[in-house]
Amino acid sequence: MRNGMMLLMVVLLLVSVSPVFSASLEGGEGHGGLGASLPLWSVIPFVGILLSIAVFPLVAENFWHHHFGKVSAFWSLLLAVPFVFAYGGEAIHEILHTYLLEFFPFIILLWALYTVAGGILMRGAPAGTPVNNCIILALGTALASWIGTTGAAMLFIRPYIRMNAFRKSKVHLMIFFIFLIANIGGALTPLGDPPLFLGFLQGVEFFWTLKLFPAMIFTVAILFVIFFVWDTYMFRKEGWHNRMHELSHHAELHDVTDLEKEELVIEEEMAVDDPKTHKTVTKTYTLTFKGLFNFIFLAGIVAGVLFSGKFHLGEVTVFGIHMEWQNIGRDFWLIGMGLLSLKLTPKAFRDENEFSWFPILEVGKLFAGIFITIIPALAMLRAGQEGHLKFIINAVEEPVHYFWITGVLSSFLDNAPTYLVFFNTALGKFSETVTWLMQDGGVYLLAISCGAVFFGANTYIGNAPNFMVKSIAEQSGVKMPSFFGYMGYSIIILIPVFVLVSIIFF
Repeated sequence: MRNGMMLLMVVLLLVSVSPVFSASLEGGEGHGGLGASLPLWSVIPFVGILLSIAVFPLVAENFWHHHFGKVSAFWSLLLAVPFVFAYGGEAIHEILHTYLLEFFPFIILLWALYTVAGGILMRGAPAGTPVNNCIILALGTALASWIGTTGAAMLFIRPYIRMNAFRKSKVHLMIFFIFLIANIGGALTPLGDPPLFLGFLQGVEFFWTLKLFPAMIFTVAILFVIFFVWDTYMFRKEGWHNRMHELSHHAELHDVTDLEKEELVIEEEMAVDDPKTHKTVTKTYTLTFKGLFNFIFLAGIVAGVLFSGKFHLGEVTVFGIHMEWQNIGRDFWLIGMGLLSLKLTPKAFRDENEFSWFPILEVGKLFAGIFITIIPALAMLRAGQEGHLKFIINAVEEPVHYFWITGVLSSFLDNAPTYLVFFNTALGKFSETVTWLMQDGGVYLLAISCGAVFFGANTYIGNAPNFMVKSIAEQSGVKMPSFFGYMGYSIIILIPVFVLVSIIFF
C-alpha cells in the first residue's frame, strides 16, 4: 500500500512538471542547442540526488541502506519523464548517448578493475604503524597512475584495513587513502583517471600528462607530512608508543628487534580483544601474495584501454548513437578479463578478502542516477554563452580560474565530462588547436587536468573509487563520516593545499 502511494505521488509529480518543462522549450533553442533551451531549474533532480546521498545516511540510515537504488531511480525518473515529454527524440537521444557512450563503459571499467583486484590476496600485511601506513599509501599512490585509481584502491584497501585492525582510530586512515590512492595518485597518465583518458582521446599525447608530476608530487608530499604527523599522534594517543617503550627493557635483554617488539605489543592487545584476531596478527610479518596471476588480467585491462585510444576501427550506429568498434571491443574485452578472473581465482581467496558485490552495486545504482540527472548541467555548460550557466564559463580567464572552477565542479559533477567542457572552453577562447594547448598553452591544460583529478578527492562522488572505499570500509566495521562530514576533512586539509598549488603553479 505504501509503495503504491509513493508510486502514485511520483506519477502525479511527473505529470505536473512535464507541461512546465515543455513550455520552457517554446522559447527556442538558439545556437547553443539543447543546453540553450533547458531551464536552470532542470538541475533540481541532480541537486536532489546529491542531497539524498548526503542527508539520508544521516537521518535514515537503515532506509538508505535498503532503498538507495530506489531513491536514485526516483530522481532519474523525475528528470527523464518530463525531459522526454518536452524534448521528445532529442531527449531520448541524449539519454541513450549518456548511457551507451559514458555510463556503461564507465561501469564496465570499474567492474573489471574491482573484480580483478578483488582476486589478489595479500596475507600478512605489516602492522599499521605510522611508517608502515605511509609505505602502503606510497605504493598505492605510485601504482594509481598505471593501473587506475580504481585498480590501486581495490588492490590495497583490504590489506590496509587488515593491517590496521588493531587501531582504535581509523577514520583518518581511510580519508587519506581516498585522498592519495583513489584520486591524486592517478594524475600522471591517461590510465590513472577518466578525465585524462578523455584528453588522450581528444589528441593529448599519452606521456604529456607526466608534466603534472611537479604539482602532484608537491601535493602528495604535503599530504604525507600531514598524515604522518596525524597518524603518529593518534598512534601514541592510543597508547601503542608507551606500551612499546615499557617493553624496551625486555627487548634489550632478550635481543628482540624493534619489529618484533611492535608485534609483541599488538599481539598482547589483540589477544585480549579477540583470540581469533590474535591468530591473524601473529602472521602479520610474513607477507605473502595469492592470486598473482590476476596481474595478467590487470595488464589486459590496461592494454584494452590503450588499444581503444590508439586504434580506430570504424563506426556502427546503435539506436541512433554512433559508436566506435574499438570501444565496443574494449568493453567486451574488459568483461572478459573480469570473467576470467572470476573463473580462475579460487573462491577461498575472495572469501578471505571479504569480497562482495555490494560496493560495485552501490556505485552502479547511484551513478546510474547521477549520469542521467547531470545531463542538463553539462548541456548548459557546453552551450557556453547560450546556456543558463554562462556565468561559470565567463568566470574562466586565467589558468588559476581553470584550476579552481574545473576542480570545484569536478567535486560534484562527474570529473570526466567536466574536464572535457573546460578543455573545449580553452580551445574555443583562444581559437587554437590541441597541439597549442599542449605546448604554448600548456599551463591552461595543466590547470584543467590538475583541477579535474585533484578535486575529485573533495567529496564521495568526486571519483567512483571514493564510494567503493567507503563501502568496503563500512563493511569491515569502520564508521565512515557522512557526506558532509567527509567534506569537513577535505575542506580543512585539501583546500589549503590546493591554494598553495594554485599560487605556485598557476
